[in-house]
Amino acid sequence: MAGKAPRASARTTAPRRAPIELFYWPTPNGWKISIMLEECRLPYVVRPIDITRGAQFEPSFLAISPNNRMPAIVDPDGPGGRPISVFESGAILQYLGRKTGKLYPADERGRVEVEQWLMWQMGGLGPMAGQAHHFRHYAPEPVPYGIDRYTNECHRLYGVMNRRLADRPFLAGRYSIADIACVGWASRHERHGQDLAEFPHVRRWLETLLARPAVQRGLAVRADDVAGVDMRDPAVQAVLFGQRARG
Repeated sequence: MAGKAPRASARTTAPRRAPIELFYWPTPNGWKISIMLEECRLPYVVRPIDITRGAQFEPSFLAISPNNRMPAIVDPDGPGGRPISVFESGAILQYLGRKTGKLYPADERGRVEVEQWLMWQMGGLGPMAGQAHHFRHYAPEPVPYGIDRYTNECHRLYGVMNRRLADRPFLAGRYSIADIACVGWASRHERHGQDLAEFPHVRRWLETLLARPAVQRGLAVRADDVAGVDMRDPAVQAVLFGQRARG
């Protein structure tokens, strides 16, 4: 009679997954992905892309992110077990949500709720806040029209978010990639010329998110890299705003 198959050892563990490569710099767009990876507890390794020195123009990075913008990822364990690269922060959030089944609903109605607010951030809050930040802090000379235009539009967008959050804890009802997409931008509200005393529901939401350990870890990733950067240095501005690699 054949003997019984030996029982698996209690010490047997699943094979370790190769880490996701995160091409990153500590900015609101970069934080989206460091926070998501921390929330999903996915192993990852950071590949710094120093956007102040032109690393985003390197051919090796352009092969992954042809729009010369970070963040981007390479997942060695992509669909079918084959590597995949993904650029654009919103697309990365969706990919990681599908991959892990976390923070991105599987049902269509739930997914639509999340995607509306993710696209709102991608097409509205991020670009408008970025322009407000630029004209308020980085323009070589004050441009009153630009300052007013983008500060006022940010005020409108914060108002949209405040109304949305008046009767729910998170943008899509439950914590999701939509909140992750917005938190880094909203954390810089003062730089956008916004006072959260005017937006109490946004303030409550922001405080809730910033208290999450995974959000704190994501925001801390390589934070020291930008601590000594002078954003008014003409050489830095030529790279960031002139779209030229530093010579």
